[in-house]
Amino acid sequence: MKKNVHVVGAIIENDKHEFFCALRNPNMVLANYLEFPGGKIEDGESPEQALTREILEEFNCSIQVGKKVEDTIHEYEKFIVRLETYKASIIKGEPVVLEHAEIRWVPRNQLLDLNFAPADIPAINKLLAEGK
Repeated sequence: MKKNVHVVGAIIENDKHEFFCALRNPNMVLANYLEFPGGKIEDGESPEQALTREILEEFNCSIQVGKKVEDTIHEYEKFIVRLETYKASIIKGEPVVLEHAEIRWVPRNQLLDLNFAPADIPAINKLLAEGK
């Protein structure tokens, strides 16, 4: 039986309408995929609390979590992931790379051109639909 993993992702847009994306490093599960940054929800945490903690741990900045964008279930080869994505904004600090291979700000119209983790695609499609 495949393991179920419940994760959250932050969709952070800057004032140039670019989205904050992180490239998973070669040692991570789903290596070399871009993702909306976030991570696993720990026991007793709300999705919003998990997202705030993960962004602080992985990028050393504080965020304000906004409205939910998407709730996706995607079956990978070895596990099933439930990804809840939320709009968020950075309220303190600038993101720095601590665990990922790199971070980048991606314009909305380039999101689908990049190699995103499959579970992120439904959220990207929603962002593209709202941006038209």
